[in-house]
This record gives sequence, C-alpha cells and structure tokens, in this order.
Amino acid sequence: MVRLFRWLFSWRGIRRILIVLLWAVTVVALLYGEENWRGRRAWNKKRREIEARGEKVDLDAFTPPPVPDEQNFAATPFIKSWFDRTIRTNDIWGDDYSRAVNQVTTGKRKGDPSVRHFKDLVSWAAAFEAVRSSQSNDHDKFDSVDRDRESREKAAPGVLEGFKSSEPRLSELRAASARPYSRYPVVYKTDDPWGILLPHLSRIKSASQRLQIKACAELAAGHSDKAVEDVTLILNLADSVKDEWLLISYLVRAACVRIAIEAVWEGLAEHRWSEAQLRELEGRLMRYDFVRDIERPLHGERAAGILTADLLRRGKYRLSDLEGDLTEEPFFGGKNIFGSEMLNLIGRAAPRGWYYHEQVNYCRLYDGQFQGTYDIAKRRVFPRELQAHSKELQRAIAGGRSGKMLNAVVHHHVIAAVLIPALERFPIRGAIGQIDADEAVLACALERYRLGHGEFPERLEALVPQSIAQVPTDLFSGEPYKYERTSKDHFLLYSIGANERDDGGEPGATLVDERKGDWVWEYPK
Repeated sequence: MVRLFRWLFSWRGIRRILIVLLWAVTVVALLYGEENWRGRRAWNKKRREIEARGEKVDLDAFTPPPVPDEQNFAATPFIKSWFDRTIRTNDIWGDDYSRAVNQVTTGKRKGDPSVRHFKDLVSWAAAFEAVRSSQSNDHDKFDSVDRDRESREKAAPGVLEGFKSSEPRLSELRAASARPYSRYPVVYKTDDPWGILLPHLSRIKSASQRLQIKACAELAAGHSDKAVEDVTLILNLADSVKDEWLLISYLVRAACVRIAIEAVWEGLAEHRWSEAQLRELEGRLMRYDFVRDIERPLHGERAAGILTADLLRRGKYRLSDLEGDLTEEPFFGGKNIFGSEMLNLIGRAAPRGWYYHEQVNYCRLYDGQFQGTYDIAKRRVFPRELQAHSKELQRAIAGGRSGKMLNAVVHHHVIAAVLIPALERFPIRGAIGQIDADEAVLACALERYRLGHGEFPERLEALVPQSIAQVPTDLFSGEPYKYERTSKDHFLLYSIGANERDDGGEPGATLVDERKGDWVWEYPK
C-alpha cells in the first residue's frame, strides 16, 4: 500500500492518471457527440418524411387562430365565466337543474343497457318540484318506472317549468351560436402541452345534457318546434370544438352529437317530428364525418408527443413525470431499481441524441399503430387492423426479463410506451359517433318516407332519391346498413358493430358493445 501511494502521488503516476482521464473524457465526448449526431440526423430524416406527406409536426401549427369577439361563439360573458377558476361548478348555471340532477337516479339505472329508453320525465318533474318547494335535500332520490307516453306527457309541463331557471343561460348560448366561428380562450402551452386546461369541455357536455332533457320534455308536451331548437343548439355546442386539435375535444364532440341523437330518437319513436323538421335534422346530421375529422386530433397528439421529447431534452419535464405504470413491475430479482430519482438521473445524463431517437421511435410506432386502421376516402374503420397493431405495439415496447422500463430506456421507447397505448381504441370511439349519426339520418329519411307513403319501405334503396341522396354505408363492413321492415310501423336498422360480424340485429351487453353484438336502432313496440 505504501508503494502504491508513493506511485500514485509521484509525477509519473499523476501524469499517467491524467492521461487515462483525458482519454476517458475524450472517448465519452466522442461517444456523446456521435450519438447526438446520429439522433439528430435520424430525427431530421423522419421529420422530412412526415412533412413530405403534408403533415405537421410542430404543435404551434395546430393552435386555432384568434377570432374577433363579434364573430366568436365563445366570446360571451357566460362562456368566459367557464374559465374563471374562482367560480365553483354549481355556481356557473345557478339553475334548478344543478340542484335536481343528482336526485334523479334513473340516469344511472335505465334498465336494459343494450336498448334505448325514453327519458324518465316523471322523476325529473318530481325533482324539479322538490327543488322549487325547497323540500329537497341530497338524500332525496327520485326514480320512476312510468315511461309510457301518457305519464311523460303529464310530467312534461313540470319539467319545462324547472328549466325556466336555465333559460337565461340557454338563450345566451342560442344567440351566440349564430356567430360563424368558435375559439375558446384556451391557453395552448407549448412549454407544457399536458398541462393545458380545458374547463369548457365539461361545461359543453353539461349544457348538452340539460338541453337533451328539455328537448324530450318539449316533445312530450307537443312542442316539437322548440325541441328542434334544443337539438340544434346541442349540435352547435358540439361543433364549437371542431377546430381544436385535442383528442378529448374530438371525443366530447362525438359524445354531444350522441346526446342530441337520443332526443331525435324519442321524437322518431313516437312520430312527433314534422316533414320540415325531419328535413332540417337530417340535413344537419348528414354533415358529420368523424372518420375524416379524425386526422387533425391524431396529428395534434403526435405533435404533442414530439414536443414532450423536446421538453425532456431541455429539462422542462423529467422522466419521473412520465413513468406512469412503467415502474410498477419489479426488475432484477424483485427489486425495482428505477425509482423516480434514478429515472431523473438517467434523463440528465443521457445524450441529447437519445431524445431524438425517442422522437423517431415515437413517430414510427404512432404511425404504425394507426396506419391502415381507417380510410377517409372510403369512410371505413378496421377494428381487426387496430387489434393487430396494438399487439405489435405491445411486443415492441414490452421488456423481457429486465422489465418494461429498462427495455423502454435502452430501446428509446419511453414516450411511445407511456402515450400510445391509451389511444389504441380511438378510431372505434369515432366510429361510434359516426354510426349513430348515420343511423339517425336513415331513421329521419325512413320517417319521411312513412309520412308520404303510410308505411316504412321494404328496402333502404327506396329512399333514394326522394328522401335521401344516397344510402350511407356501414363503417365496419363497407356495405349498406342492415335493414328489415318488421311491420308496417316498425323496422330494425343496425351496424354489424366492432366485432365485424352480422349477429342478426342482436345487440351486445350495451348499445355499442365493442366486443360482441350489433349496434342497433329500433323503437319499442
């Protein structure tokens, strides 16, 4: 030991140690430089490939442009209050619906979930009456099995009386919906894309749910003209987020269209719409093409993932912010060595080229997940392709014995492993909204045919061209929707559903079961 220390602190020993350290630093610098060059080169190549297809990779390019207030649906005092974080949710509307909604239990228990049901106006009327008489409390629950026509007609005036407190807000929305554009005051943060606040989405859905109950009550009361106005406002609210690039905005839009269609269904089931109203509803619903509209949010989410890698590289995010469930499974003899601090240490020490490789692999796996799963020109969605691509994605990002996170770090799949799996079924969610719109269009055309001929047609082709320009095709089969006239006044209309198998009009466990059964439109007999 004495001899070793003498050598270490001798001039010769110090010189040799310095030479070794210098070589080590040089080798590490060369490796980092080479890795950075390779990563940057690979990303620039991938970026050019994406842009050559006419697609955008910068998130800034997806931000909706500003709109003058006088032309902006979202520039009204009520909508601006949605973004005031000092206002509680229940205080925004300040109406009887806000106090009654939690007391009507039939919204959660609707009977058989595989078929449509009329809204329980009896319970709504009772809840509104309790609110108006100040006799309600949070423990009161209203539930009725009386959904026959006579019971709903008797309850309708009470429901409409309850909505008088909502009318000032609804009138403001109705007046604003005449404006040609919509741009909500969302702050699109390019330094924190996952921290963008979207309070308007829940407000839009809440307004749509109010209007749905109101429209059904108007129909039961014989005021179909006012019901059309309510349905139209729901669709205007849905379309107010059409230009937003976020997937959640797309899904909320589709959900609100379905909320409107539930009211349309009630009017059709009891033949309450006039010829002119049916034409209006049919024309409005024919505008929807959720397959075509899917690309903007998909490309926007891809751009957000690309930006996430860039923010990680610049230290704006940390790997621990994205770890999610990647560190839940044990590594190396049951010990998880990838805690938050270890992840952040890896992130700080990693070459910049690794983050470029993350961007390349994220785009490659993202595009691979959705390529061939939908066809805009043919208006098709392919569930089997989605399922096959999901399995390929899992094989790509799953680890072996070393674990998922280690595999993701070594192969530069961290961002892909965290972000892409949550989006796997997204095209199916869009198909749900489109098939609902298609079936509603066909149902309106069939009702118009019945009004003119006294009965429903034997075949859908009889609707062309008097009732409809062309028969829309099922997104899953590419063929016309299945149709059967079961009697003079009833029919069965359905899509074969996401299982891509004709089950003869038998639904699955729910109205739009993604695993079994058909997606059916029919009326109670």
